Formats: sequence, C-alpha cells, structure tokens
Amino acid sequence: MNPYVHRTLVMQLQAGATDRFPVLAHLSYDADDPFAVTVVFSHDGRVLARWRLDREMLQDGLRRPVGTGDVRFRPVSTGAWAELRMEFFGAARPDGGRHHAVVFAWAPAVEAFLRRTHDVVAPGQERFRVDGFLAEVIAEAERGGG
Repeated sequence: MNPYVHRTLVMQLQAGATDRFPVLAHLSYDADDPFAVTVVFSHDGRVLARWRLDREMLQDGLRRPVGTGDVRFRPVSTGAWAELRMEFFGAARPDGGRHHAVVFAWAPAVEAFLRRTHDVVAPGQERFRVDGFLAEVIAEAERGGG
C-alpha cells in the first residue's frame, strides 16, 4: 500500500475583515509521520503558508470546536453546506497583534481525505519511531545545530 496520501482542495481564505477568496490547499499525509497532516496554502503559484496539523485534532474539528493555541478548528453549518473553519495565528505584527487568517473547507472533502489516511494508518495504530528521531537529534547536535 502506498504510504502517502495527497489531495488538493479549493478552500476559502478570509484574512482580517476581507471577503473570502479561493486558495489551493495541498494536503499530504506520510505514514512515516503518522500523527501529522501537512497543508500548504497557495494562491497564484505562491505559497502563502505551510502548517503541520495534528491528524486527530483535524478529525475532531469536523465534529466539535478544538484547539486553544495557534491552530483552532470548528464545524460550521449553513443549511446543507457543512464547512470546517480553520483558524491560524502567526507571528506578532508591529502593532502588537498577531497575524491571523481563517480558512473554510468543505467538510466532506476533508473527511474523505482523512478516511484515506486512515486506510494507510488506522487511528490508534500510529507508531512513533523513537530510534529514527533520536538519530536525527544526535546528528543535528553533532553538526552544531542543537
């Protein structure tokens, strides 16, 4: 079985008080990093942001509000249209606030992506490869990066 899952979705970005506008969201999952989903947001060929998200938190966000830090998810329904509201907080701005963006995704598309990741590594079957992690940390420290 292929240890990777990738899907590109059109999502709606809302930054500040602006109207929503479409962005591409490239979602990827790698069985070697079984707890995470990486999402890269792009527009007009430019990468806007890259986030590593907790797969379980993303799944939970489709059902209920989750997150209290830099990333927050919650379901939003407008009639028959079910969305996942993803809120991202970034670096500090000069005025003392923080960069902030909200992205809306069609919830059934996110669910379909997550189901495919569950086919690769079922929830509860994730394993953290401690040996590989420790080897990376030691190699980085030996290079003087840690």
